[in-house]
Amino acid sequence: MRKSRFSRQNFTPISSINVTPFVDVVLVLLIVFMISAPLINVGVEVSLPKTKAAPIKEKSEPVVISYQKNGNIYIQEKKTTFAKLIPQLKTIIEKKPKTEIFIRGDKGLSYGKIMDLTGRLSQNGFEHISLVTDPI
Repeated sequence: MRKSRFSRQNFTPISSINVTPFVDVVLVLLIVFMISAPLINVGVEVSLPKTKAAPIKEKSEPVVISYQKNGNIYIQEKKTTFAKLIPQLKTIIEKKPKTEIFIRGDKGLSYGKIMDLTGRLSQNGFEHISLVTDPI
């Protein structure tokens, strides 16, 4: 009688794990994240004006106020109103007094609205206020 080529006697289980497929998947994910990471912008969609000013060197995490053309205002991506803006900022700044405030104003907003916002912040004791623009 002829013996089968794959008989049970010759079968030995593979005791090691094949990591090649795992490494392939990890490398593909790494490439995807490396490509997509620079494309992600944080914050509310605002069309910033262009300027030649040098970028500000950040010391700590700033508080970002985004002011849209339609009048919506956000603190760190959370929608708020002008009435609630100052009290919310005071609670944030009390924890870190030297925190900078960055204003991201849409280029479609009038100069007066941006100055009104910065004036309100200055009147309420906020000192470290900066305007955010896109470099030319």
